[in-house]
Amino acid sequence: MPPLDEEQEWADEDGPIVRPYALTGGRTRHAYGGFDLIAVIETVDERLPARFSGGPEHSRILKLCRSPLSVAEVASDLELPVDVVRVLLGDLVDHKLILVRQPAPVAQFPSTSVLKQVIDGLHAL
Repeated sequence: MPPLDEEQEWADEDGPIVRPYALTGGRTRHAYGGFDLIAVIETVDERLPARFSGGPEHSRILKLCRSPLSVAEVASDLELPVDVVRVLLGDLVDHKLILVRQPAPVAQFPSTSVLKQVIDGLHAL
């Protein structure tokens, strides 16, 4: 197969390809680290502030999340890797454009010693 020239490397039959890291300005993480896959995202304000230099992906997220969606659903709808979406969501959190509702923590199970005491107590009845 012949080597690709620069123009071919950035395009396929569907159009130009933008590398995921280009959408995040090369960032792989965001300071706001609380984006569980099932965290629910909801738009607070769809208008991007003038001081925010967000791209079209930010606007698409705001439109998608008019109705609450999980982080996984947002990534799926945008057809972007979850880690890229997490960085974009972090930008929107910084500008207070979205709300993030974390999933309820999984209940802690009692220790085995407590369970043994309960069983022993039931046997004693």
